[in-house]
Amino acid sequence: MNNKTKTIVGVGLLTAIVVVLQALAIGIRFGVFNITLVLIPIIVGVALYGQWVGAWLGFVFGLVVLFTDAGAFLAINVPGTIITCILKGMLAGLVAGFVYNALKKNTLTAVIGAGVVAPVVNTGLFLIGCRLFFYDTIKMWAEGAGFANAGVYMITAFVGINFLVELLINLVLSTVIVRLIEIGKKSGAATK
Repeated sequence: MNNKTKTIVGVGLLTAIVVVLQALAIGIRFGVFNITLVLIPIIVGVALYGQWVGAWLGFVFGLVVLFTDAGAFLAINVPGTIITCILKGMLAGLVAGFVYNALKKNTLTAVIGAGVVAPVVNTGLFLIGCRLFFYDTIKMWAEGAGFANAGVYMITAFVGINFLVELLINLVLSTVIVRLIEIGKKSGAATK
């Protein structure tokens, strides 16, 4: 199998993994929002195939979120929901790819850097989208939940422990998976 075919198959598999993981993530909740494991195959895709594959996988992630888990926000602002979902996913993959490329002389450092950046960008853009497109509704939700400040409500209710769990899972699993792939490549090359 040539390299182009291997890349197409690899990206196809990672795309399928993104869809399945995000669809399953609907049931994994800590607080109001779910924990996403999708950033792991995005980081693996970045490490194996580059930042544009990271952007593609992030785009797919955003689409799946839009169609499976964005109902409350779609009811408030359809264009804002579409922009937020797609942009946060795509840019999480793309920026992680840029960070990986900048640090790729040391694969471990590159994966850790990309593994930190992906959830930071994903969560950061989600919060920016909340502020830009849904703030009035979120302010009402905050007041209903007893929060005087909508910003504090967004951080505690929407991000809170979710971000920390995503970050830790992403760092551990992305690093291990990329390392295992490297070991497999080396042992495959040694047997030829």
